[in-house]
Amino acid sequence: MKPRLLPVYLEDETPEPDFYTQLAVLKELTSELVDWLDPAPIGAPVPPGVAAVAVPDMNGRAYRKLAEFRRIEVPILVITTEFGTVSMWDWEIRDFLRRRGVATIAPTSLTETLDVCRALALKDELARSTMVAYLDDLGAGMQPWIFKRFYWWEDECVNDMQDAFGLTIQRRSFRELVARAAAVPEERVAAAADRIWPQTPHTGLTSRAQAEALQLYLALSDEADETPGVIAMGINCLNESATSVTTPCLAWNLLYQERGILWGCESDLTSMITETLVHKSFGAPVMMTNLYPFLMGDAAIRHERIPYFPAVDSEPENHILVAHCGFFGLVPQPMASQWTLRNKVLAIVDENANMIDARFPEGPTTIVKIASDMRTLAVCPAELTKYEQFKESDCLNGAVLKVADGYRYVEMLPSHHAVLATGDLRRRLEVACAALGMNVLAI
Repeated sequence: MKPRLLPVYLEDETPEPDFYTQLAVLKELTSELVDWLDPAPIGAPVPPGVAAVAVPDMNGRAYRKLAEFRRIEVPILVITTEFGTVSMWDWEIRDFLRRRGVATIAPTSLTETLDVCRALALKDELARSTMVAYLDDLGAGMQPWIFKRFYWWEDECVNDMQDAFGLTIQRRSFRELVARAAAVPEERVAAAADRIWPQTPHTGLTSRAQAEALQLYLALSDEADETPGVIAMGINCLNESATSVTTPCLAWNLLYQERGILWGCESDLTSMITETLVHKSFGAPVMMTNLYPFLMGDAAIRHERIPYFPAVDSEPENHILVAHCGFFGLVPQPMASQWTLRNKVLAIVDENANMIDARFPEGPTTIVKIASDMRTLAVCPAELTKYEQFKESDCLNGAVLKVADGYRYVEMLPSHHAVLATGDLRRRLEVACAALGMNVLAI
């Protein structure tokens, strides 16, 4: 289903010819992503199910239509040039409306216009979607002094996320999933091995570890078949690692490639929804990882079992080491500049567990994470400067990020889990969030 857009005109009766000319342009530029309804005067009621209204032709009548603008309860798009952008001549009208409580969305490029359309489509999709989290004994397993603190396992988090986005969150038993994986027939595993391993770089995994990774993948694939509208899945794989002899890293890679399903390490629902918002709005590569700001000193160094932070040329207070489960973090093959599946690193998982050793390209990167109000995305531009390897540690291949203000970042970040997206997405996130009814906290 495509989101429905209502074009509105400011005239009391027949629109000016420029309105129809610009509307025809907008339809040509965007009709693959949205459905356009018949035009209506700005004072007409907005029909149910309309995702946004669009003003193809803005003019001075807007100053006398403030009451009509104020009655509109869906996003208002101002796209008034043949290039799919706002016109410079509309800035005064936007300022007039803004200062009187009427927010508008005014793309400055065709890319931003298409981002808005995709964000509106995602808003509709989320209301029909399901996220699945596999867990049993929250915080009671490995490292309970860490895991009992996390908001994403709280009922309040689940309820707030469902209320904010309209999606369904299902909690399922990790133990039952593992039992289902153990019951996968050998012939299915063998067939999957013939198909998957030739196209999946891997090293260090025993034949048993390979088979168990495929069993879990096949069980999760079966569960996805049985779950209409599933968009993301997560497992409490570290805290409850005693439940399973393997980890879902290979499975998440394959399920993304085959079905577009996003993932949540440690059943982190907040990372799952953040990945969904960013990736489905822009198609940008995304991954989740742990943040270790240099400002955190020995607390971060000890957790990663490294002797010191990586050397940097200047401003160590503005640098962050990022690593998860021994490497950079879980990145699917299509999103990575380098990718290999390896055997486990962390002591708290089984000897037959697997983990992805992958990289994003160096350069502009965006750190993003949803806040606990479910209405705010914390967004921070960063530079991925290099990768650093520490032998006999929990950081065999971590990345170093540089931000503008490390102190502000530590003060404002929502979680130690963050989502990284390739490129500087600040402006595109601001525009998409406006369409989603969300706020951006710029860090």
